[in-house]
Amino acid sequence: MDLLRSVKDRTDDTEFYTPLPAGYTPGSTRYVAIFGTVMSGLGKGIFSSSLAKLLKDKGLRVSPVKLEGYLNIDSGTLNPFRHGEVFVLDDGMETDMDLGTYERMLDQDLTRANFTTSGQIYSSVLEKERKGDYLGRDVQMIPHVTGEVKYRLRDLAVKTQADVVFVEVGGTVGDIENAFYIEALRELSYEEGEGSVIFVALTYVLSPPALGEQKSKAAQLGIKRLMEYGIHPHIIACRAENPVVEKVRQKMSVYSNVPVKRVFSMHDLPSIYLLPDAMREAGLDSEVVQLLNLGGRVNSAADARAAVEWSRFTSKITSAAQTVNIGITGKYTALRDSYASIIKALEHAGASNDAHVNVKWIDTTELTDADVLKAMGDVGGIIVPGGFGSRGTAGKIACIKYARLNKVPYLGLCFGFQMAVIEYARNVCGLAGADTTEISPDCKHPVIDILPEQKQIEGLGGNMRLGGQDIDITPGTLASELFGGAGRIRMRFRHRYEVDPRYIDQLQKAGLVFSGRHPVHPIMQVLELPRSVHPYFIGCQSHPELTSRPLRPQPMFVGLVKASLAKKG
Repeated sequence: MDLLRSVKDRTDDTEFYTPLPAGYTPGSTRYVAIFGTVMSGLGKGIFSSSLAKLLKDKGLRVSPVKLEGYLNIDSGTLNPFRHGEVFVLDDGMETDMDLGTYERMLDQDLTRANFTTSGQIYSSVLEKERKGDYLGRDVQMIPHVTGEVKYRLRDLAVKTQADVVFVEVGGTVGDIENAFYIEALRELSYEEGEGSVIFVALTYVLSPPALGEQKSKAAQLGIKRLMEYGIHPHIIACRAENPVVEKVRQKMSVYSNVPVKRVFSMHDLPSIYLLPDAMREAGLDSEVVQLLNLGGRVNSAADARAAVEWSRFTSKITSAAQTVNIGITGKYTALRDSYASIIKALEHAGASNDAHVNVKWIDTTELTDADVLKAMGDVGGIIVPGGFGSRGTAGKIACIKYARLNKVPYLGLCFGFQMAVIEYARNVCGLAGADTTEISPDCKHPVIDILPEQKQIEGLGGNMRLGGQDIDITPGTLASELFGGAGRIRMRFRHRYEVDPRYIDQLQKAGLVFSGRHPVHPIMQVLELPRSVHPYFIGCQSHPELTSRPLRPQPMFVGLVKASLAKKG
């Protein structure tokens, strides 16, 4: 503590460089840092968010942060095939999909302060160097880059008044780009003092089919690599297909000096939402509270209430009374992470309707009108999700036409909203050649186009409409019914193109209803068909899946599942 307080008064006469944000008290905030070993993609975000949820249930204020090793400033330009979906926060920050896991599990909105990349860190350090903030010192990885990481973690603690900050380091400990993050967290533990920082190692226990038993050697070597950085884990989470046997847990304990009770079997479950209960049953939340000396801040009554409420939700997942098939069309169907938030929104909506939702993936790349019946014959409802580019659009329009004519419940998201407008313009309004200028810049009827004010913004991603926006809902419409009669709602957006105002009147006269609009500008946000024409046909320019939560399912998805069950019944 004395070291941190004195650092602010020193410049080049010391090797310590630890700038502190205003209002930060060393030792008042606790930190839980999660690292991955063996391989990436094992579920660090799921583990971290589940553990954070358990502490939040106890009345503690928690704030997560994802530390990404790539040099991109944000996730906006990343290909979904390489990195999964781009999750957009309310403040417009384009982030890694793990931020969606945190928002859903914790039921709280996050900000750009909860997401950090190496590109952000290096940019900030270089900007400070140009401004002379380092007082003539040579700028180095240690202490300046690691100091920037620590500053951001502490600044997050101040901004969110967190009792516990959960720090997830992307990738694995073997990735060279993560070395300075790991070093920064080692320094943070040293500076904050004993009982202020705990480390979690998430590893992988192999089960080679030819051997017929679980093998822990790769997991042991991964932990060894972490320890070589000076990080000694307090908890080990062992990912595996089946429950990790006691013998393997004992091996991991002996090898790492972590008590067996803190070697947790994180095996495959039917739903990630069952993980918090598994952690609670294993006593992992109690171990963390004890390690961080947080017992005095725990609200046991709140914890008990939260456990009961969560159990009611998970029981609907494991014992749903009905089943329904929902088709999702798109070009990224080979990688399910591209649609992670949609899948979770359907899971939430299914539980709300006491139903299990089976997702049927419909690749529209080669789909034609002649094939659509075969592709959609067994679905109760259909979603056309967001996307960019021309590939697969003809197939999407064919699916929308089939859903409209055959009264199949339909939900269009962002690009799916635009495709519904195009389909209606072509096949109902008689506007041959109607299209979007994104795909066909010289089309005869550009019913979807970039509005003039957006064209003035340059750069890839620069003219995107990003983040939370208000929507005015028309009374007496399906949208109004879904949102409980609310006159104004808020959703998150990530798009460039809009319905061209010149065609709005013609589309409306032909029967298309724009039931959600921008409060000021002539921007159409929600479309639908009257109930007298179609049981459930609705689209939105936004991404409603981004704000769906387990205990607060998104109304448009709830309505889709309900309508699909009715069609099936």
